[in-house]
Amino acid sequence: MKEKLIVVAGPTAVGKTKTSVELAKALNGEVISGDSMQIYRKLDIGTAKITKQEMEGIPHHLIDIKDPHESFSAAEFQTRASKLITEINGRGKVPIIAGGTGLYIRAVTHGYEFNSSGSNPEMRKQFEKAAEEQGGEHLHRLLIERNPVAASQIHPNNVRRVIRALEISYAGTADEGGTKNAGTPYELAMVGLEMERSRLYERINERVDLMFKQGLLKEAKWLFDQHIEGSQSVLAIGYKELFPYFRQEMTLDEAAELLKRNSRRYAKRQLTWFKNQTDATWFDMGEKPFHEKFNEILYFVEGEITK
Repeated sequence: MKEKLIVVAGPTAVGKTKTSVELAKALNGEVISGDSMQIYRKLDIGTAKITKQEMEGIPHHLIDIKDPHESFSAAEFQTRASKLITEINGRGKVPIIAGGTGLYIRAVTHGYEFNSSGSNPEMRKQFEKAAEEQGGEHLHRLLIERNPVAASQIHPNNVRRVIRALEISYAGTADEGGTKNAGTPYELAMVGLEMERSRLYERINERVDLMFKQGLLKEAKWLFDQHIEGSQSVLAIGYKELFPYFRQEMTLDEAAELLKRNSRRYAKRQLTWFKNQTDATWFDMGEKPFHEKFNEILYFVEGEITK
């Protein structure tokens, strides 16, 4: 019998947190964060980290496990998440990965085998295709998120070297097959959340405004004062956009607009990645009230993991 696993994926601000909590309540589940930034302690507002109140008593994992100066890799996420999936299934409960870091999630759902040589022709082809479709800068941003030190040493226009660095960072193999969810070691229900573009961008802008009201500026200034330039946490969207303001290189309004723009662009890249690289079943979170759409999601998930 394969272990059960639910994944709730999609772009930022689309409703992954609420959906995953409701699924956990309905299915006796526990949530594993699939977000590469919510692992960091003290970085709560800029990462849109779930609050204790929002958890509604549901256990959450892989949140607040690293200090901002520490790095985190897809390989470490895979190791930690896979162990949690086994433990949660062993308790008779259902693990739910919720997040938007696509390569981390796919490393788990399709059992990438990480190795020291980093040679992976299939993954290389995926990155080459991404470079053709989305440009070299997109790949360089992925490398910044994964290995900021390597990214600082490679020009974004040197696509070959960027792809090689990504290949090493995310080296893995998977028997993907040609059918839905083939190659996964789990009884997998892959849920993708999406929303009409203008509405999603509106939600992102509103979220950024709320972050500032909640104290984002103070949180970002604390990170700025740590003097850990080059760390993954510093390069994350939500913080680095404010650093020019602290250096008196732009106004606060300009920094806020930059943060909104980068967040919107990141959401677009997330959606493109999940659409191209996963077999998720997609649900439009903007077309109906949440409870109606959630019932559709629950019906789908129950059908996938109880076959």
